[in-house]
Amino acid sequence: MSNFWSLWIILLTAISIALIVWLLFSNRKITVNKENKTTGHVYDGIEEYDNPLPSWWIKMFVISIVFAIGYLALYPGLGNYPGLLHWTSVGKWEKEVQQAELATESLYQGFMNKDVVALADDKKAMRLGKRIFANNCAICHGVNAEGSYGFPNLTDHDWLYGSEPEQIRMSITQGRNGAMPAWASILGNDGLESMSQYVSNLHTTGTDATSPAGKQFAMLCSACHGPEAKGNPLMGAPNLSDNIWLYGGDVGQIKQSIAAGRAGQMPAHHDKLSEEKIHLLTAYVYQLRQSSDANAK
Repeated sequence: MSNFWSLWIILLTAISIALIVWLLFSNRKITVNKENKTTGHVYDGIEEYDNPLPSWWIKMFVISIVFAIGYLALYPGLGNYPGLLHWTSVGKWEKEVQQAELATESLYQGFMNKDVVALADDKKAMRLGKRIFANNCAICHGVNAEGSYGFPNLTDHDWLYGSEPEQIRMSITQGRNGAMPAWASILGNDGLESMSQYVSNLHTTGTDATSPAGKQFAMLCSACHGPEAKGNPLMGAPNLSDNIWLYGGDVGQIKQSIAAGRAGQMPAHHDKLSEEKIHLLTAYVYQLRQSSDANAK
């Protein structure tokens, strides 16, 4: 906030308080007509008397004014003035977060003694892991971790960067940056059509290195997706031989991916979550995969 608007707020607040004080005390005593003590207002046979305000009401009003002045002196409320206590909502929130972290530090620390596989079977740990997931991951992957357009489903068996504990931990800690180049200028319109159709059918026909589109796939795409289109976790290249799609699996969506490329990004959480929370979150995401494998069987 600029100094002008800060001073403007301070001035308006001070004038408002001064006017309230003047209004209160200027009406504290009035001259009462001894012959006719009413104001002349009559409603339904009830006359309004012209009496001064009750003393208890005036005292309460004075107390509220004093309280307001004291509050504005101690807390921020006058433009850029921070208040004598230098209180801020951000500071209060940070203090509450620190207190909560201290209270739960020993609890989280106790789970560090278990590896991810064992921790995935600990119901108490998984309840905590689910809360961490809901607070940090659900906004992209969904409350049930089933993903959405452009955000991977974590409950199936298809993993871009691998589903082993250390691979999951690396994804959470360091984040991921997926990049697929655009091929529109190289393939041309006819090439885009044939390649989109070819990739769309991979989950049923498999790769065919003898077809024109198959030869183009081997030349342009196999370096990342593999010669059999099974994907590459080291590069985050998805498996194209199943029927699981991050950006949609119909021919039009596949064509868009090939033509314009894709650039997915998952933020790193090493500076947002403690080591203990990342350990718990890794176990929670790992057990999501275990659950999907169990359901598949």
